[in-house]
Order: sequence, then C-alpha cells, then structure tokens
Amino acid sequence: MIDWREIDTVLLDMDGTLLDLHYDNFFWMQHLPRVYADKHGISEEASREHLHGRFSAGQGTLDWYSLDYWSEQLDMDIPALKRELRHMISVRPHVIEFLTRLHESHRDVVMVTNAHRKTLDIKMDHVDITQWFDRIVVSHDLAAPKEDQAFWHKLQALHPFDPARTLLIDDTERVLESARDYGIAHLLTLLQPDSKHQKRIDNRFPGIHHFDEIMPAPDDAADGNADPSRIGGSTP
Repeated sequence: MIDWREIDTVLLDMDGTLLDLHYDNFFWMQHLPRVYADKHGISEEASREHLHGRFSAGQGTLDWYSLDYWSEQLDMDIPALKRELRHMISVRPHVIEFLTRLHESHRDVVMVTNAHRKTLDIKMDHVDITQWFDRIVVSHDLAAPKEDQAFWHKLQALHPFDPARTLLIDDTERVLESARDYGIAHLLTLLQPDSKHQKRIDNRFPGIHHFDEIMPAPDDAADGNADPSRIGGSTP
C-alpha cells in the first residue's frame, strides 16, 4: 500500500488515528450530556438531543474543536470534565512500534492535529507519545483547521515539505480531501477510528485497520531527498 522509498515526510493525525477515538466519542455523546442534564434539571434524552444539535453546527471549524469555545457556550469547565475520563485515553494498537520505526528511518515525522492545545495537553499527560515526533503542529496555532487550504499553506511556510513525497494519515475525510487538493500525494485513512464502533466501509480513500499493515522495515529508508535541516524542529 505504501512504497516507503517515496516518502520523506509523514504527517499523522492524533484523535482517531494515533489515539482511539472512543474516548472523545464517549465524552461528547454520553458523559457530557449526562452532566449537562444534571446541571439543567432535564432528561438525558433531552440533553443529548439539544447538545447534538449544537455540535452538528460549525463542524470542521476552529471553534468546533476549541475547548474554550465550548466551555463558554455551555457555561461548563470542559477541560476539567475531560480530565475526569482521562483513564479512557488509549493509544491504538501498533502505534508505538510504527512511530519507533519512522523515527529510526530519519524521516520527518510530524503530528498535525485539530485538537485544541488543552486537549493535546490532557492526552499527552496520560499517554505521552511526543518523543517520537520531530514537531507537533496544532491547527489553532496556525489559525486554520486542516479542512482549510490555509492550514497547508501555513504549514508549508513554517516547515517546508514536498507534497509529492509526503504521506498524511487521518481519519477525517474532509481533511484528506483538503490535503489532496493541496497536492499531498499519499493519503490513508483509518477504517475503525473508534474501537467500539463498526469498521467503516464507505471510505473514499485507501484505509487500514491497524498500523502493522504498513509498517516500514527497519532498513526501509527514504531515497535521500529529505532535507536534514528539517529533522528535529521545535514545536510551534
């Protein structure tokens, strides 16, 4: 599926790609509606219907991904509520081995996430995988979500990469579409971002179940077109 000799830069999403999306889905679809129902003295069903209606609006925007935005909108401490469930945060199978192999291959390995910086901190406090990345890029720091072309242009300006020799792995179709439109040549999605949900069968991009399906061999080096000066860049 992947000819690793053609890849110099690997861009990896966090939620639903490196981490199991079950934590996020459970929080927004079950835990928060229960807490909101208790706060307002309404049924869980009414709470869930109300919140899901609000969550469906603005999907794919920076506000939609912002914990500060939802804390203000709902008059609740969303980061504190998320920390209550931090024990549910988990790394997907084979992720550590995959990241280790990439790190040893001397490719430029970058986490690109729409997650709010506070979300990133909560998750990395529990399952810190940052050591395997050359840099972490948070869309809020670039003032554009990955769904927008502006994100890729700003990423390119900050950390130059060759789209033709770049692989993006992401579980969100709109993000993959945006990356494709920008010119990123190698695109993969996840067939089961949430381990408690059924595998997806209607994907429009090539998909994998787990990372062992595309594991680079220990000696599977790139062709040498990567810019060594990009390796080891700092987090924005």
